[in-house]
Amino acid sequence: MRTTTKIEELDIYVWEGKADIVDRVARCMASFDVEVIRADDIAISPERTALRPSLAIISVSVIDSGALILRDWQAAHGIPVVWVGAAPREHDPATYPSEYSHILPLDFTCAELRGMVTKLVLQMRAHSAKTHESDAMIANSECMQALLHEVDTFADCDTSVLVHGETGVGKERIAQLLHEKHSRYGQGPFVAVNCGAIPDGLFESLFFGHSKGSFTGAVVAHKGYFEQADGGTLFLDEIGDLPLYQQVKLLRVLEDSAVTRIGSATPVKLEFRLVAATNKHLPQLVKEGTFRADLYYRLAVIELKIPSLEERGAVDKIAIFKAFIAQVVGAEKLAALADLPYWLADAVADTYFPGNVRELRNLAERIGVTVRQIGAWDAARLQRLLALARTSQPVPVESVAEVLVDRSKWDMAERNRVLAALDANGWRRQDTALHLGISRKVLWEKMRKYQIFDEEPETRESE
Repeated sequence: MRTTTKIEELDIYVWEGKADIVDRVARCMASFDVEVIRADDIAISPERTALRPSLAIISVSVIDSGALILRDWQAAHGIPVVWVGAAPREHDPATYPSEYSHILPLDFTCAELRGMVTKLVLQMRAHSAKTHESDAMIANSECMQALLHEVDTFADCDTSVLVHGETGVGKERIAQLLHEKHSRYGQGPFVAVNCGAIPDGLFESLFFGHSKGSFTGAVVAHKGYFEQADGGTLFLDEIGDLPLYQQVKLLRVLEDSAVTRIGSATPVKLEFRLVAATNKHLPQLVKEGTFRADLYYRLAVIELKIPSLEERGAVDKIAIFKAFIAQVVGAEKLAALADLPYWLADAVADTYFPGNVRELRNLAERIGVTVRQIGAWDAARLQRLLALARTSQPVPVESVAEVLVDRSKWDMAERNRVLAALDANGWRRQDTALHLGISRKVLWEKMRKYQIFDEEPETRESE
């Protein structure tokens, strides 16, 4: 049966062990916009799997090698796993861990593989849609109603939007509302990127994409975030965490409205709306020289400030708490219980949540699980959970400043150490890397991070 499900923007990590299946998977999925990655010899980043839809295909032979601790691996990366083995197709618990139900035979056909991948993609989309529906914006407070009025006012503009707010206030949800309410871009994709979780050395590949064969492991062409957002919205969270050299490249794409993949000489014209978010004061970063003024002005055409949970007050706190409790307990069980006890509602209203909605949700989930399991509002148990929540005190501003100063000193010391090694070795990078006990690639990354510019001609390194 021919599948009509569109599979795109997917990473497939393959642990082949002794099975030799990476090339087969790549050939079977060549007609789809997926990236097949040989995972046996690399460290998979949870940040990467959090940014892109991902699944793993793992040969059963990996179990015997001891290279993979199965349960811990999936817990760390949070992605579905398809097992491949020569055993019969029924779920033999002696061969396959009982918690996994996605199994393919070693002689799988392309149709079987595509069918399995399609099934998992549909499951991931359904889960994502369910999560999205359950995160409906609650806005009973005046400040949130005013914010949503601003969202309605500017949602259909094509200009960039900069969203400010503390950690956990829901900046991505506001970005989604801006996207959904746009008459044109709202019909396109919404691509969310956490700029603070971009692995070192992968910025160009992740944002610009790459052509097939542009480097080892690039078995298929890959669209970067800019291309993925074409016709829709690109949401850049934690934009203040981008280093200067990445800010320059981002600004260039915004000015040219075009991107060139790694390994290609042909620019691709793009049209998308940019929404950026930060919990930092960007004008101050501009004064300190860590954020480009021209990029800031390009981003901050429209600025929206999301109020903290404390600013929203008890009316929103309690409403959000009730909504999260309902999600966890379930409508049927909740209907069988009495309404939320007044003492619990008052306690939530009086509790300070430095992590805002995200922290409130965590408390609601813990209380909701307890209520669901015992079937009652057990005051003694729930008050212990509340007491634990109240012991989480915000870090004083003075302590945060001390941490930042210490980090700045550490960075400067590391920069000086690299400079000293370069000077001692005549700026020959291979010799310097050996001197420091690191690879040449790591040295290059350090030089880029600490903005150490080497004007020495590349040809001198081979002398």
